[in-house]
Amino acid sequence: MSYPVVSKSAAPFVQPDSIVRRIWGDADVILLVFAGSAAEFALNRAVDWLFFTGKLPADPIARLFSTVRYAQEIVFAPGPKARQAISRMGSIHKGVEQKRGYQIPDWAYRDVLYMLIDYSVRAYERLHRPLTSAEKDEVFSTFREVGAGMHVPDLPTTYADWQADRQIHLNRDLVRSEYTDRLFRRYREQLGSWRYDLLRQAQALLVPEQVSQLLDLPKKPLLTYSMGLYKVFNAVGLRSVVQRILLPTAYLDQIRALDQ
Repeated sequence: MSYPVVSKSAAPFVQPDSIVRRIWGDADVILLVFAGSAAEFALNRAVDWLFFTGKLPADPIARLFSTVRYAQEIVFAPGPKARQAISRMGSIHKGVEQKRGYQIPDWAYRDVLYMLIDYSVRAYERLHRPLTSAEKDEVFSTFREVGAGMHVPDLPTTYADWQADRQIHLNRDLVRSEYTDRLFRRYREQLGSWRYDLLRQAQALLVPEQVSQLLDLPKKPLLTYSMGLYKVFNAVGLRSVVQRILLPTAYLDQIRALDQ
């Protein structure tokens, strides 16, 4: 009996059994990815681009969900649709560049890709288990392909090369500015005081040392001692109760919809 051959172009962009799908199909992991990214990108020397569009400072949480929808569309879609989504992202950025009159620096595109790689690994490991070398390679390769699809130049070719270049970017591209403080004031306004404090504790658990120092994040966050308890709540089916306590109720349905 013969079987139809699935062409490479019709294959999934990310294989169904991939660690990347497990990471980006878990709402709790995704929230940690964006907690870390929110901290680091507030320090990025190119953060003024987000203020040019006005979308991030106006509603950071809504911006988070729109970004996640793009990421999940890529991770869970068939190959052709995923590549269409990548191309669409590239076109959106080019449109913003045309309106402003100059280009987003290549290094800024790499910074964002590097954040997605790094925090995907850090967040999953914080909530679940250490990733194997093969799984880290898979995370890197997936987002490298996204970057290549957006024509981002000078991308590293291996996970080891990425680690080295990541350190260069962290040492060179971060600075605390008025935009940093404006973004964090906006986070506090949207989350309220105690959830904002919880966000900073979560960030302290995730971010590299350069980010933690610039933002003066807690040295010994109390959340460290709660992570094991959170895993117990999940194991006994109380995850939804924990989410209801920790997260703004206005966004609860959208947060739960992140689970794939």
